[in-house]
Amino acid sequence: MASGGPNWKGLLKWSLAHSDGTRPSRSLTEEDRKWLMEAMQEKTIDVVKRMKEISLVMQTPEHVLEDQGVTPADIEDMLDELQEHVESIDMANDLHSIGGLVPLLDYLKNSNANIRAKAAEVVTTIVQNNPKSQKLVMHANGFTCLFSLLKSDPVVNVRTKALGAISSLIRHNKPGGIAFRKENNAYEALRDGLASESPRFQRKSLSLINYLLGENSSDCIIINKLGVPGLMVQLASSTDVDVREGALQGLLVLARGKTEGVIEDEKLKQVLRKRIEDVGAGREERQLVDSLWNACYNEPSPLHENGLLVLPGEDEPPPDVASKHFEPALRALAPKP
Repeated sequence: MASGGPNWKGLLKWSLAHSDGTRPSRSLTEEDRKWLMEAMQEKTIDVVKRMKEISLVMQTPEHVLEDQGVTPADIEDMLDELQEHVESIDMANDLHSIGGLVPLLDYLKNSNANIRAKAAEVVTTIVQNNPKSQKLVMHANGFTCLFSLLKSDPVVNVRTKALGAISSLIRHNKPGGIAFRKENNAYEALRDGLASESPRFQRKSLSLINYLLGENSSDCIIINKLGVPGLMVQLASSTDVDVREGALQGLLVLARGKTEGVIEDEKLKQVLRKRIEDVGAGREERQLVDSLWNACYNEPSPLHENGLLVLPGEDEPPPDVASKHFEPALRALAPKP
């Protein structure tokens, strides 16, 4: 951040002194109000100014940065800082207007894998639950850049980060969902994520598949043709609990949609039996197993028969450890029976 900024320690001290409950509240004087507004304005200007500086650096040719002694690690640190700034939705939306969005998307094509991955991570922060920035990134061809990374980048971490950005970009964003489905090999890229050795890549792939299937059940046909159900069955035995649950959720959607081959899959039944026998399985996983069993075989799972669907104590409310310390005054004063 720029030096010589507002005196935030002084501002905190002043605020505490006037709101600690030890003295009556009072209205701000014009002098106090002016000082406070100037301090806040200066802080905001510093952030915008810094984002403009970062944008200029991102627009600078790589060879010029190298001549100035700027290293890839420096660029990563700079992107880390930018990510902190754009966690604010207002700042995320301002990035385009100050000329920083297009250079950021250009970093998705950088020769350094760590920079590509970090740029994708910043894009994720910008578009997450942010319709305006989703639209801006789509218009700036951001989806195409990200999908190219997902499809063909040689580094799994970059592909994983790109998938995270795509997921945030197309969720609750109709044009994004349409753009994804228009890609001929969109689901193939997600299938490749399931087939990878990276649990993180698998989790993100499952999460997006399950979202897309929930949005459009007709995608189950494409999923089935690509052999995704078989991969989900394998992942239902993963050592990673989130991967297991994601796979079970996907299989449940497919089974409820009567997707061909899922219900008749004998291997799936074996996997479900093993999950039922796992005494360490969490409640959510047991419920998924039970629902999937019911959807496939039209009968309650052995979890019901063995009384394992809900274990003792799981339905009990958490202990009330606070009420005895905060009894109403009259009740506290009343004589105890």
